[in-house]
Amino acid sequence: MVSEAFAMAGNAAGAQQQAGYESIIMLLLMVAVFYFLLIRPQQKRAKQHKELIDALKVGDQVITAGGLHGKVAGLQEEVIALEVASGVKIRIDRASVVRNETAALQRKKELEKQEAEKEKEKQEKENAKK
Repeated sequence: MVSEAFAMAGNAAGAQQQAGYESIIMLLLMVAVFYFLLIRPQQKRAKQHKELIDALKVGDQVITAGGLHGKVAGLQEEVIALEVASGVKIRIDRASVVRNETAALQRKKELEKQEAEKEKEKQEKENAKK
């Protein structure tokens, strides 16, 4: 009877060790999921926001996190002078700018130009086939 108890104890220890590896693997999988679904996208957004703030220049039309629309009238290291109406300037923190409308309009025009060129090339190819 003692030999049977040792045999059963040996199997239980092996199963317990197997369960330990499974829990470590599950923990690593959870860390990987959190990294790819939460941490990495947040870092990407933070990098884009920093690039947006660094690229601001006087005359840009911007929108702030509070919903204010205005033109950049002056730049300092941490503060922006924003002209919201003729002769009305307010000072805001640089980090509160969420969108640069001037840059967005330029990108939109460039995309429209590229699409027009592609459409023109497509029509030329169709005409060449005829």
